[in-house]
Amino acid sequence: MTAPSKTSRTAGSDVAGYVSPATLPRSGGRLTKEDLDPLVCAAGQGDQAAIADLLHVLRPVVARYCRARMGGRDLSYLAADDVAQDVCMAVLKALPDYQDRGGSFLYLVHAIAANKVADAYRAVARDRSEPVPELPEHPLAGGNEPESHALRLDLGSRLQELLTRLAPLQQEILALRIVVGLSANETAETLGISPGNVRVTQHRALSKLREMVQGQEF
Repeated sequence: MTAPSKTSRTAGSDVAGYVSPATLPRSGGRLTKEDLDPLVCAAGQGDQAAIADLLHVLRPVVARYCRARMGGRDLSYLAADDVAQDVCMAVLKALPDYQDRGGSFLYLVHAIAANKVADAYRAVARDRSEPVPELPEHPLAGGNEPESHALRLDLGSRLQELLTRLAPLQQEILALRIVVGLSANETAETLGISPGNVRVTQHRALSKLREMVQGQEF
């Protein structure tokens, strides 16, 4: 499988080739079990067109998820894209042995993605070195001054730190609903819970975040 193409640097981007989560395509309503099952079945039988279509659907979803769980912490957005690529490859490897037992294929995708993100953090814990590219000869365009860049990083770091105070299920639901863009029903299928549970948990998570933000100076 070839690596997904990366767009050129845009104004204000901090990493060459980085595409902001907001610019990634949304699912387009094609992630329900009824829509995915025929595609997954054909891809599992080696249908190359189905494999390509399945990757086209899953790549932006997986990329958004990895960036939501990894962005602003110990790893860069570029590393999150690398993990997303590993997730897609692992999903393809699991396809021939996948058996539909009535659940959603997204449940398997989420399980693989969560494990890959956890593996990435374990790798970072073992190696705290963080190599960086050479400094550019000319200042970057788009108002990317050191001061504003530092402020953005600090704000993102504080917001991410607040998210880590939420329960694991609350973090997963916020990542899938807000960042990835899944519907309540799609999120429920992904996590193996009811849509009502998704909505209630999301509401409680946002309320808790609001309380924490009000108690800090942003």
